[in-house]
Amino acid sequence: MKTLFVLLTTAFALGFGTSHAESYPSKPIRLIVPYAAGGAADITARVIGQKMAERLGVPVIVDNRGGANGSIGTNAVVHAAPDGYTLLLVASGPIVVNPSLYPKIPYDPVKDLAPVTQITSYQYALVVPASSPIKTLPELIQAAKANPGKFSYGSTGIGGGGHLAGEMLATMTGAQLTHVPYKGSALALADLLGGQLSFTFDTVVTTVPQINGGKLRGFAVSGSKRAASLPQLPTMAELGYKGFNITQFQGLFAPAKTDPAVIKRLHDEVVQALKSPDVIQRLVTDGGNDLVGNTPEEFARQIRSDLALYGKLIKAANIKPE
Repeated sequence: MKTLFVLLTTAFALGFGTSHAESYPSKPIRLIVPYAAGGAADITARVIGQKMAERLGVPVIVDNRGGANGSIGTNAVVHAAPDGYTLLLVASGPIVVNPSLYPKIPYDPVKDLAPVTQITSYQYALVVPASSPIKTLPELIQAAKANPGKFSYGSTGIGGGGHLAGEMLATMTGAQLTHVPYKGSALALADLLGGQLSFTFDTVVTTVPQINGGKLRGFAVSGSKRAASLPQLPTMAELGYKGFNITQFQGLFAPAKTDPAVIKRLHDEVVQALKSPDVIQRLVTDGGNDLVGNTPEEFARQIRSDLALYGKLIKAANIKPE
């Protein structure tokens, strides 16, 4: 009798799961972005969300929940029902940086979230003002070593990609560099152009017009391959800094224990959306991103790799939160 009960229960559960996946989605989907409106992740969420809505046939509502360096919105998805109707579109920070940067966060990014797909990847360019007497990266490192603490660089804040790239440069070279955090890349760029900063690692999309306009001089990019929009700049690895690879992702997640069939449906729809000419225009041409669209398994491997990389860097550089 007990065996029959178990069999019936299992059959019911399997039938329910299949039915749910086949009927999904049947109501609006909430897409939580753990940052204020107007930023890069918010733009990506609205571009991809619109395409998802068209393809899935239900509204996709972007819900901005900023705070705690992205942890508040991320935690909201962790505690949402795993039914595919509350999703997370997030950049790298809350997933692969915050766990090492903060003594404690209210979620485990590996156990509490189910990766759907990495949507984009973007990297940084190491630049100096065009007026700078420094012409090459070796000259920059030599001058910084000769003047400990006097060479400064800006970023969008503690633990941001530009900050991590600067700390990796300091760690690899032994140069003592001074980090100056800003509340946005525009403010850091303004001080760089004004001569208040020695250099910076800024996103490729924001440096391209400044380099092309003759206001900045670029030395290298921070990723493992050259940027399509700055093909003349070598990677840091090409210049001899093996293992230097600082990139940021934007990706889609669902709560852990979401039906794998629902994850697959979401993955397939996002990958198809990434092929749309208007999405390519907004995210690649205008946004300076590389489109990815990998599998959940590939994205999970990327997350584990980034967790190890940034955990090691944050510990070695003794980076502390603000």
